[in-house]
Amino acid sequence: MTATENSGTYAGLAKVPLSLTPLNRKDFTSDQEVRWCPGCGDYAVLAAFLGFMPELGIKRENTVIISGIGCSSRFPYYVDSYGMHSIHGRATAIATGVATAREDLGVWVVTGDGDALSIGGNHLIHALRRNVNMTILLFNNRIYGLTKGQYSPTSEIGKVTKSSPLGSLDAPFNPVSLALGAEASFVARTIDSDRKHLTETLKAAAAHRGASLVEIYQNCPIFNDGAFEAIKDAESAAEAIVWLNHGEKIWVGADRSHGLVRDPATGTIEIKAVAEVGAEAVLVHDAHNPDPAYAFALSRLTDAGVLRRAPIGIFRDVDRPAYDDLARAQVRAAQGETPVTDADLQALINGNDTWTLA
Repeated sequence: MTATENSGTYAGLAKVPLSLTPLNRKDFTSDQEVRWCPGCGDYAVLAAFLGFMPELGIKRENTVIISGIGCSSRFPYYVDSYGMHSIHGRATAIATGVATAREDLGVWVVTGDGDALSIGGNHLIHALRRNVNMTILLFNNRIYGLTKGQYSPTSEIGKVTKSSPLGSLDAPFNPVSLALGAEASFVARTIDSDRKHLTETLKAAAAHRGASLVEIYQNCPIFNDGAFEAIKDAESAAEAIVWLNHGEKIWVGADRSHGLVRDPATGTIEIKAVAEVGAEAVLVHDAHNPDPAYAFALSRLTDAGVLRRAPIGIFRDVDRPAYDDLARAQVRAAQGETPVTDADLQALINGNDTWTLA
């Protein structure tokens, strides 16, 4: 039995075999002791992941989790499935090989802001550009946690750390902008402490066929505590979070006093008082807009310094062919109706371009 029966819901898992018996959270929970610092946001992401995986209905043995290096990259140990704790920055490259070789696997990548955006930046953008059928969870705590608190590619300018005692001089990456610049077909952002939104976002990513990138704002209580306080504090969150819900107007503020509008002169997207522009001018979010420029403009509303405002939700969700599907189709076309046999390969090896040495 294959998951083609539920491909309408989870197209990203269309060829992954279904479990013949219902699974639960315990089935996906490994026997390994979870070893993160007390209060780490990784616990919340793991709990959400283990909670929704049984809902996918796929076999545990057809689930593969590839990670790189960093605190988040311990993830495969804690899930009772196949997986690999790979090398620094190469998780998406290894996952590309897995996804291309085996269409019957659900492939997940778990990585961090340092692992994915520093040494792994090149691999990440090409996996997104190619649209390989995998789901990438990018844990962003804006610091190097495993190596004890150096500034990372997402740390704000002026960040004082062990590796930048006078303040970081590096302009930070916006992971969502980077992914959209690579024309990723699915890009979203969520928060570790918002279990409901996190779970819904992970489900949407699993449903997408192609490369899905989910940036997860994840607090590091030891080396960067409070980095996301503006969007987690009950009093400030209403003003700080710009919720993106497909088909709904994009309001800002608990009283909806502000909204996102497009400047007719420049084409840029800005936050304006509704009393000034009128409710009809407030944009309706379209995650399926084929032009990535729209989603990119939304991503630029994220504060690059100390975080005080950020759009949260699915920025882009569009259909385009997945690289691994195209690669397999190309191989089948090259083989023709007659599959290549061992004898064919041996004949090739012993062909005219080989020599026998006496």
